[in-house]
Amino acid sequence: MLKLIKAKERYFFKTDWLQTYWHFSFDHYHDPNNMNWGNIRVFNDDVINPKTGFDFHPHRDMEIVTFIITGELTHRDNLGSEGIIKAGDVQRMTAGKGIVHSEKNEHPSEEIHLLQMWVLPSQAGLEPSYEQKHFDHSERVNKILPVVSNEKYPASLHINQDVTFYVSNLEASIEIAHLTEKERYLYLYNIDGDLQVNDVRLSKADTLKIHNEEILNFKTATKAEFLLIDCNG
Repeated sequence: MLKLIKAKERYFFKTDWLQTYWHFSFDHYHDPNNMNWGNIRVFNDDVINPKTGFDFHPHRDMEIVTFIITGELTHRDNLGSEGIIKAGDVQRMTAGKGIVHSEKNEHPSEEIHLLQMWVLPSQAGLEPSYEQKHFDHSERVNKILPVVSNEKYPASLHINQDVTFYVSNLEASIEIAHLTEKERYLYLYNIDGDLQVNDVRLSKADTLKIHNEEILNFKTATKAEFLLIDCNG
C-alpha cells in the first residue's frame, strides 16, 4: 500500500514568526483520523523567522528528532545542553520523564527551515538525554543514509524505539532500491525535487504512507531530496 498525500493537503498554520505544516494532529489541529502513522506521532515542517523561535517549554515521554534543511537552530535545555544545529545536522532528544528546552533562530537575517518528528518511545519514564551529529552531504548522494536508529546502525544517532530515519539526495536519472518488511510502517517526505517510488510520482513537499511493501524502487528524472522513516506499528 502506497498512499500519496499532496503538499496542499497538509494542515498549514502561520503566525508573525512561524510558518508550519502539520502532518498529524498537533496543538489546536485535531483530526481523530490523522493522529499518527505507526509510532510516528508528530511530523512538523517549520520555517522560523530570524531572531525568533520557541521559548522554554516542557516535553515528556517522547523521542524527538530534528533535521535542519537550511539555517541554524540554537538548542538549550535544563540538562545544561546547548548547541547550534546547522543544515545537514540531525538532533535526537529523549524527553523521557521530563525535559525543558528552547529552540531559537538567533541569526539576524536568515530563516530556518527544519523538520521535527516525534516518535512514541519504547517505554515511559526514560532518563532525558540529547545528542546531535553532522552528516556530510556526500554521505547521502545517491544513497539512503541511516541517521537515527535503535542500535541497528552504530554510526547513527540512537533512539529508544524500533525506528530508523534515513535521508537521501538523489541526482538526476538515478535508480536505487530499499528493502523493508511488510509489517513495517514507512513514511516518506519528499523535501525537494521530483521522485518516483514504485509507481507513485511525488513532487516537492508530497508525502507517501507505505505499508505491506517489501521493496521500494526509487527513480529520478531530475534531482530529489527526501527523508524516510521506517518504524513498527
